[in-house]
Amino acid sequence: MGLLSLQGDFARHAEALLALGAEPVRVSLPEHLRDLDALIVPGGESSTMLRLLDATGLRGGVQRFVRERPVLGTCAGLILLARDVERLPAPTLGVIDIGAERNAYGRQVHSFTHDVDVAPLADTMAGMFIRAPRITRVGRGVEVIARLDGEPVGVRQGLAVAITFHPELTDDRRLHAWFLGDVAGLKLRAGGAVR
Repeated sequence: MGLLSLQGDFARHAEALLALGAEPVRVSLPEHLRDLDALIVPGGESSTMLRLLDATGLRGGVQRFVRERPVLGTCAGLILLARDVERLPAPTLGVIDIGAERNAYGRQVHSFTHDVDVAPLADTMAGMFIRAPRITRVGRGVEVIARLDGEPVGVRQGLAVAITFHPELTDDRRLHAWFLGDVAGLKLRAGGAVR
């Protein structure tokens, strides 16, 4: 299970994967993408992450990967996966037909936690919103999978999933488990791991 590890909150995603029995593989060079079943693009600073994709030579490999295999983007990861985002230093990966606005809920001091309705879980979970983006447009073929007070905060298009909040910052592993099992089709084995 790949974890884009250029910048941002990849360590907490690694903890979530380990808790579920999945082996996190840090991806910081093109060769790290080999033999991976799925990829997580974590939160962080989207402008920095886009620049680092180019500086490390990862852009082409990651672009191909997210178009063909399962990917989960959280917070800044949603920005990288979105098709339309303004004021960025480089193009996004554009794999999900949504528009997004960066830092739409305010600065770091405006961070908050709120219950989010998550359709694939048929339940709510705590969503931590930290300088979170807002989904401003949902294109045809994009399924809204999570809502905050009726507003979309999570989407899925094919094998690509993106959410505006940080599930890795809570002890609730259900969203990661859903992504691994239902989206990526991975079977976690007792005593074993998926790569």
